[in-house]
Amino acid sequence: MDQELKNLLDEQNLDLLYEYISRFQPYDLAEMFIQFEHEDQLKWISMLPIPLGAEILEYVEPELQYRILDRINTDTASSLLNEMSSDKVVDLLLAIHPHQAEKLMKFLPPDYREKISTLMTFSPDSAGSLATVEYIAARNSWTVDQALQHVRKVGHEAEIVSYIYVLDTHGKLAGIVSLKDIILAKPDTQLEEIMKEDVVTVPAEMDQQEVAYILSNYDLYAIPVVTSDNRMIGIITVDDLIDVIHEEATEDFQKLGGSQPLEEPYFKNSIWGLFRKRIGWLLILFVAEAYTGNVLRHFEDTLSEVVTLAFFIPLLIGTGGNSGTQTVTTLVRALAMGEVKFKDIFKVMRKEVSTGVFLGLCMGIVALIRAEFLGVGFDVGTVVAVTAIFIVVWASLVAAVLPLILHKLKIDPAVVSGPFIATLVDGTGLIIYFTMAKLMLNL
Repeated sequence: MDQELKNLLDEQNLDLLYEYISRFQPYDLAEMFIQFEHEDQLKWISMLPIPLGAEILEYVEPELQYRILDRINTDTASSLLNEMSSDKVVDLLLAIHPHQAEKLMKFLPPDYREKISTLMTFSPDSAGSLATVEYIAARNSWTVDQALQHVRKVGHEAEIVSYIYVLDTHGKLAGIVSLKDIILAKPDTQLEEIMKEDVVTVPAEMDQQEVAYILSNYDLYAIPVVTSDNRMIGIITVDDLIDVIHEEATEDFQKLGGSQPLEEPYFKNSIWGLFRKRIGWLLILFVAEAYTGNVLRHFEDTLSEVVTLAFFIPLLIGTGGNSGTQTVTTLVRALAMGEVKFKDIFKVMRKEVSTGVFLGLCMGIVALIRAEFLGVGFDVGTVVAVTAIFIVVWASLVAAVLPLILHKLKIDPAVVSGPFIATLVDGTGLIIYFTMAKLMLNL
């Protein structure tokens, strides 16, 4: 806890308090805020200017947001809630109990409440759920002078003022015009004369990951969210999509590790919660790994004839698993970035198999050298070397195809995690190994 800030709160010297907090960004103040006792939090938020208090609340968890808004006086709570960006208000209302949400909804003006209710109907991972209604809209028949007057009137409430979204007489998105173009145009110029009509938009139902991809491709600060008949719902700003990119990347990393993604920060998850997230995949992989034992039992006679073959089992299946994990990690990320699509499957197969051949040759040479050092004989060393080539190529092929097929089936390809690929390659790699041994050693 910041003791100097605590002392200023106790003294209730607003001038010194404002001077002190002016050194920090809202995010930093939110980090300090959550460290205080609840009574001190209430005191602090009541002493702050409404815009700053609302911005600090946007950085804390919905549970704490509600506890603050529920305990402070009604007028302050209403002002804070109305000052928060609409997407954050939606996140708050969806995270708390419906009765609590209903209580907070009464703080919102009827027209704003209706917009918030609409945003709450969209899927949590959709463009509609990320949209904010704090944007500047203007009619296509307005002049530049009218538009500037409107910007001056409502601009302080908007997320961004760089773009003005131009609507036709039916409320449909007709075009977009930048503030720069408005400033440079003559005052009596109509907006429809200078607006850009081919606007990049996203439907409300689009997945948030696809929205992030579009926004990054077009280098936009914000993107309009529209209904099927092109009516404006709101806009998604780049700062909201940075959070989405972070969440999606975190989720993919956790899935690639063979675990269900955590829905809350690590230290907020209980031991039981971590257990539940991990045990499912561990049991699946355990059962799947059992077929490796069946393979060993099937080739028991081959192994008993040439015991030295056992020395290289960990090396070969480990190499196959590692190679497959490298491939699947690369492709899952490429799919997420839109660099690879299902139609590219044969190009991907050709590329990964070719890469696998070169990697396999390299690993085969290393395996042959290793066999020579162990003194197991050139014939066994050759089996190990040839098997290493085939296993790496096989692992690369499997890891290249599975993510693309799952993506086509609308299944998150990240579920083809490193442990899953390693488990799959373990058993098939042993089959390749012992089959090569039988053929090459005449067993």
